[in-house]
Amino acid sequence: MHTAADPHVLKLLLARLERLHPDTRNRWGTLTAAEMLCHLGDAHEAVLSVRIPADGPPIRPRTLARWIALYTALPWARGMATRPGVDPRRDGTRPGDFEQDRRRALDSLRQVARATADQLPARHRLFGPMSAWDWHRWAYRHVNHHLVQFGL
Repeated sequence: MHTAADPHVLKLLLARLERLHPDTRNRWGTLTAAEMLCHLGDAHEAVLSVRIPADGPPIRPRTLARWIALYTALPWARGMATRPGVDPRRDGTRPGDFEQDRRRALDSLRQVARATADQLPARHRLFGPMSAWDWHRWAYRHVNHHLVQFGL
């Protein structure tokens, strides 16, 4: 299974993000290309505890949801609302300079990919307990989900 910690997989994700342009249109959802970059940067920084979004208390862990999201190849659901703290139209970072936003998304993805278990949260708000492998798989699946959203 692909994870962001695999150097080859990470290289491919980064190259796909580099192909994104400000005018790349989404295939579903409402995010623009610039908003997607901000969302990814915010999500990675939240995992790294650089950004602490005020999203309320954790909800009851859903082990089955974690298993489906991380351990299967099933595509993630489309059109689901994201947490306010990583939503660029709510409390998340709003797009600014496209290239700076891309650099932040790329750099934060690299940091998550290199992070060790002691540098990652022990729990995900929805999925419950998470290992370093789980977080690296989540990073791959999350970025891939949004790249597919933009046809990349």
